[in-house]
Amino acid sequence: MSPRLLALWLKETIALLRDRHGLLALFIMPTLFILIMTMALRDAFTPGASIDAAYVVVDLDQSAHSQSLIKRLDKAAAFHRHQFNNDPEAARQGILSGQHALALILPKGFGERLLTPAGADGQPTAPLQLLVDPTLSPALQLAFRNQVMAALGALRADELTQRAGKLFGLPTAPGITEKEWPDEIRSIAVRKDSDERSAKLPSSVQQNVPAWLIFAMFFVVIPVSSIFIIERQQGTLQRLRAMGVPFRLILAGKLLPFFVLNQIQAVGMVLVGMFVVPLFGGEALEMPASLPLLFNWWAVAAAVSLAAVAWALLIASLAKTSEQATILGGVGNVLMGAIGGIMVPKFVMPAVMQKLAALSPMAWGLEGFHSVMLRHGSFADILPSLLQLLTFAAISLTLAIWLNHRALTARS
Repeated sequence: MSPRLLALWLKETIALLRDRHGLLALFIMPTLFILIMTMALRDAFTPGASIDAAYVVVDLDQSAHSQSLIKRLDKAAAFHRHQFNNDPEAARQGILSGQHALALILPKGFGERLLTPAGADGQPTAPLQLLVDPTLSPALQLAFRNQVMAALGALRADELTQRAGKLFGLPTAPGITEKEWPDEIRSIAVRKDSDERSAKLPSSVQQNVPAWLIFAMFFVVIPVSSIFIIERQQGTLQRLRAMGVPFRLILAGKLLPFFVLNQIQAVGMVLVGMFVVPLFGGEALEMPASLPLLFNWWAVAAAVSLAAVAWALLIASLAKTSEQATILGGVGNVLMGAIGGIMVPKFVMPAVMQKLAALSPMAWGLEGFHSVMLRHGSFADILPSLLQLLTFAAISLTLAIWLNHRALTARS
């Protein structure tokens, strides 16, 4: 191994250890992101978890059918119902005052026209009204609407069964009965391995640790650009050039120390997910149990690290000052994270944005981590992500070398 390369690695390590603020940003920021986002999204990945959105039901019909609908809604654990009087105006005022977010109004004649909307007199049925707090998320509004429609559909199905039984002389239970059915649906996570343990659905920490780890790795742009620009301003790079050290070797000397730093980041964030998140009430991060899967996980982490350091060196080569590098690198990272599924999951994006996400290196890394941690995929499954990340790293390094060579040529 070249003694000059070893000397460059030692120089970068010393410079990196002196940048305490940059090191704090690389470790404190992702730790806070993981803790905050994991706890904030904990219930989003827990089937049947309660949603902090209350509703009331104004029953103007007071029939057996309307009471049955209310009982069916009570069985759904997502939203919680407040006891309320049957006054529509009071329900409206309750939304304005923040006492509840939704109010379902069942009109008179609801039970009579359950299966015959036009009724015997041919008059149209008054629709169910759903009063909504406009500040409530549209996704939660749709979720509650779907919950009401599901309960209404089940109620109509039971009523049809009752009437068909009477029509054909089949035995039927008197009146409207509420059956306590067992849970007939079991959610199973589909993965490469098929043992009972692997079928468990992932928690929020399984989703958030890889995402924010990638985001943190790319913020290596701050210490890399800071050290690089200071060396350029102080003439260190010119002196190395005068000593006959090629610029590609200088960049190679910067790769290893920051690559090692990213790997320490990865281990640290995994430990946070495994041991710190449970202290705040979240579930512990579960790492792959087999050595091949752990190797695949490290392969993705290594590819992400190489892409992040190469991106940082490209930004440092483009920027003239540390302020420019911070702005270019910070904005670039936020944009890559926003479109790459780090901040907003890709499945909630419109189709155009999902196609745009395929251009983000952070999306490639996230797909690789998900293939290993959530699907327990093989090396072949993560290979496309690895190739994309390594290609991005190679292009970024090539551009960085070309930019610096052009700048040195222009000076000479």
